[in-house]
Amino acid sequence: MSRGPDARQLVDRVLDDGSFRSWDESPVDPPMAEAYAAELASARERTGLDEAVMTGEGTIRGRGVAVMACEFSFLAGSIGVAAAERLVRAVERATAEGLPLLAAPVSGGTRMQEGTVAFIQMVKITAAIAKHKARALPYLVYVRHPTTGGVFASWGSLGHVTVAEPGALVGFLGPRVYEALYGRAFPPGVQVAENLFERGLIDAVVEPAQIADVLDRALNVICADRHIPLDAGTPAGAEPLPDVPAWDSITRSRRQDRPGVRRLLRYAATDVVPLSGTGEGEHDPGLLIALARFGSAPCVFLGQDRRGQTEDRPLGPGALREARRGMRLAAELDLPLVTVIDTPGAALSVEAEEGGLAGEIARCLSDLVTLEAPTLTLLFGQGTGGGALALLPGDRVVAAQHGWLSPLPPEGASAIVHRDTGHAAEMAQNQGVRSADLLANGIVDRVVPERPDAADEPEEFCRRVGQVLREELAVLLRQDPEDRLRSRRERYRRLGLS
Repeated sequence: MSRGPDARQLVDRVLDDGSFRSWDESPVDPPMAEAYAAELASARERTGLDEAVMTGEGTIRGRGVAVMACEFSFLAGSIGVAAAERLVRAVERATAEGLPLLAAPVSGGTRMQEGTVAFIQMVKITAAIAKHKARALPYLVYVRHPTTGGVFASWGSLGHVTVAEPGALVGFLGPRVYEALYGRAFPPGVQVAENLFERGLIDAVVEPAQIADVLDRALNVICADRHIPLDAGTPAGAEPLPDVPAWDSITRSRRQDRPGVRRLLRYAATDVVPLSGTGEGEHDPGLLIALARFGSAPCVFLGQDRRGQTEDRPLGPGALREARRGMRLAAELDLPLVTVIDTPGAALSVEAEEGGLAGEIARCLSDLVTLEAPTLTLLFGQGTGGGALALLPGDRVVAAQHGWLSPLPPEGASAIVHRDTGHAAEMAQNQGVRSADLLANGIVDRVVPERPDAADEPEEFCRRVGQVLREELAVLLRQDPEDRLRSRRERYRRLGLS
């Protein structure tokens, strides 16, 4: 593919006009052979840069950010001791000044002319970024063509959000090295940005012209004010609800035209930045991850997607590993976590068993009950079995009126107790699965009305739910973190005892 904008052009395109200020000092070169010194001098003369990376600060839509960008035309963007030191100083300064950090790697990896010492520099770059992230500061990455080797295996793969240039060659292995070692070309299409996106290794493929918008939306969420004004008056959803039989709610929740998480985000959220997969090579269409805001309240959003779950591909262990990525993001960025339950049940298959479904449910539960970030759960529709339970434990739990929660679908419960499925409606009523029963039993804190059915008023219903989420997030963000975590544990410790 043709190469995109160089480092200076990209920085100028992303940052506000005239806002960039360089942080770069003259590099201190290590001892080097005469041939390497000549290569370095030639690169400096040809590019007008003194190293393969440039760093500095500027603004995006008025918000201060730190940036570091590679230049491929400077010795293939390779990282040696001087370049690594420049990167580390930039990361450390961004951390000290509390600035979001934007990285734009493009590189063949370690600078071979400097050998093992250069190779080891990736450790200190990674350590600096880990410290930056430990301060709950954003680290956003735009991977460009090509990015390989130690750069992709260190600071190119640590972003809270990672997007790539269309068609970019991105991977650990350099194709030229593979061919030289094994005598055959590396299979085409594997190390292409679009394939990495499909595999859940990066979050999106984005043209350079769109990067500023993506970064702005992400930072609007991550850097949002955590002090959200509380609404006055009667909370949405506090109105009396009609007494609807459990089976009626279950039937309504299964309607094909019932709104799901995508319509909830479309109608009720702003600054939505969809993420993709686990970041570790898995992507399950049954789960949607995003950064989003409801009103002014920011969150990491995890939603079971009713459209992505099919008989051929039900919710699997990969979806729960994606959910755990979202939980880690919430912890790292100190953002509230919103989980949305809407599933007919997790996969019952050989693949799910061998993929560790039970263990992933357990780890989701463990992560949620111990997560220091505020947690808000929405029971949006069907809530069947372990797939639903995995996203349940929250500081607050909101349910749609026709949302329900059960250890099995009622037909399955009927089969166990009565050896047929004909008692499903009776089982649903007796098991207390509907939102009104969950509210009475302390499993749910608040029910959002449907008038009379979310499928009949999708936009109005989603906006009503969004307002409730905003109100609940505003309250959670005001609570003392230790008190909130203690209350969460006590909540689930007491359930069923009173």
